[in-house]
Amino acid sequence: MSESIKGRLWVRLMKRHRVERDALIECEHENAEEALRELLPSLDLSQPMWLPRHRQDWEEYSLTRFRPEHFVESVDFDYMEVSFIFPEDEKKARKRHVLEDV
Repeated sequence: MSESIKGRLWVRLMKRHRVERDALIECEHENAEEALRELLPSLDLSQPMWLPRHRQDWEEYSLTRFRPEHFVESVDFDYMEVSFIFPEDEKKARKRHVLEDV
């Protein structure tokens, strides 16, 4: 993504396919790591390791998942899912009509 898009970062701690805890923070798409660093203390978590796979998923899907092995400390969830919520205007612009895919 070349232009700066301001939205919200949504972090969900998942255990057995259920959301155990979640949190939101405003951020720009390109500053996800910085926003995550700011948000994680409120969830009592340290920063996970951002591997090339995480960066690629973030750039391509605006979503990535961190497993327990990506954290230095032990965690009590199956994975942490981080996704970007686009502003309402952006979501409306991105919606496609069903017939466009025909």
